[in-house]
Amino acid sequence: MSTFPIDQDTSAPSTKNVGEPATDPALTLMTMPVSALLKRAPVTLPPQTTIRAAAQLMSEQRVSSILILEQDHLFGLITDRDLRNRVIATGLDTQRPIMDIATLAPFFVNLNDPAFNALLLMARHNIHHVPVLDGQRVAGMITATDLTEQHSTSAVYLAGDIYKQTTVEGLQRASTRIRALQQSLAAADATAYNTGHIITAITDAITTRLLQLGEARLGPAPVDYVWVAAGSQARSEQTARTDQDNCMVLDDAFDEALHGDYFRQLTQFVCTGLDACGYVFCPGEMMAMTDTWRQPRARWAEYFRRWTSEPEPKALMLTCVFFDLRAIHGQTSLLDGLRHDVLQRTRGNTLFLAHMVGNALTHQPPLGFFKGLSPARSGEHKGTINLKHNGVVPIVDLARVYALAGGHAEVNTHDRLLSAADGGDISAQSARDLRDALEFLAALRIQHQARQMAQGEAPDNFLDPAEISNFERTQLTDAFQVVQTLQSVLSNRYKF
Repeated sequence: MSTFPIDQDTSAPSTKNVGEPATDPALTLMTMPVSALLKRAPVTLPPQTTIRAAAQLMSEQRVSSILILEQDHLFGLITDRDLRNRVIATGLDTQRPIMDIATLAPFFVNLNDPAFNALLLMARHNIHHVPVLDGQRVAGMITATDLTEQHSTSAVYLAGDIYKQTTVEGLQRASTRIRALQQSLAAADATAYNTGHIITAITDAITTRLLQLGEARLGPAPVDYVWVAAGSQARSEQTARTDQDNCMVLDDAFDEALHGDYFRQLTQFVCTGLDACGYVFCPGEMMAMTDTWRQPRARWAEYFRRWTSEPEPKALMLTCVFFDLRAIHGQTSLLDGLRHDVLQRTRGNTLFLAHMVGNALTHQPPLGFFKGLSPARSGEHKGTINLKHNGVVPIVDLARVYALAGGHAEVNTHDRLLSAADGGDISAQSARDLRDALEFLAALRIQHQARQMAQGEAPDNFLDPAEISNFERTQLTDAFQVVQTLQSVLSNRYKF
């Protein structure tokens, strides 16, 4: 097998004429280290410092936040927003210690991380200050303003606007900006890998806000739960066109008679809200509002046990959705233990894996007898290639098999392939070929959708090969051949 000639980190299909100027050079944040954004030494205080003293220091140093250290380790942080909301607005005594108003154990990034990681944290969690660590040492703080100077914070501010909304109608209006965000990223030549993470971060924010609004309407949840994304949202691989796949894992203290109505109303509110925001209802009803997919942890454990021990066709279809899971909101430990148990069951389970491979082979690259492109010959999309189902999905399926076979916890397809190579489940060269093929196909899909949106059309996955250059058609053929070759390898490895 020849190496697919694309560098995953930098290559993408042509971005000309996608309808948006390159005003959001997101690649800067994707390649720039966090260290390049640090402008000053960190301003720190011990947790026993009074609120008044901290406010005076913030004024003197002209900073909007202070890091709290305990024995030179990060303890927490306070921001000017904390002073407004937790002190002034509540009339709190300013002689109390800052630990009373601090955000403890805050999210952080490492000194050598891409600045893009900080952007994602801010977008996903509606925060504007992120501590920077160098090992265990506190190196500084970066803020949304620091990122603003790089002109790449549209995702951060869109997420911030989402968290300000108090109605579903407001969220619906905010969600209309997602398409423009994808167009902007496409114009900036952002990789598909990073575009998927950014677009998915916005979906996470909308989902979380809907859950918050639902709880405000219905009251606090009677037992712990975790809202879980499945499918492309779980893998952080979404584009502007997607439906919703989600579920809910409830604490085993759940009692249907006592708690069932609450969670039925909450999930109905969230799923209906997602649909209003453009994340259409799953055609297969794989959503938390469906009773089957809103269950206590013990029932979920039984689902996975049955699916892995009795891999009949419907079970295999469900595993393709529900083996890609990521916690979005709630008690995340409910999912962590469940995922660990699942991976213990699938690792080395050759019969189950053989069924998974057989199911994966139902999605074949569109290649003819002589390995050339073979567009659809009939139907509504005659003459086109389905970039999702015949291009991206086969690679997603392969990576899922590698992850389940090796017991790897990663969910993102690119990350799964890296782990599979590290674990020896696939050669480093084959893993790179698949990553490059995935990046090319996914980026081609994003560019195709950006062109459609620029022309006022609804985005889809159906590419007319005449839409791209001869060079890109050659690369497209190479990508499909990589997928076909690796499908053949797996089918020979796992046989009934």
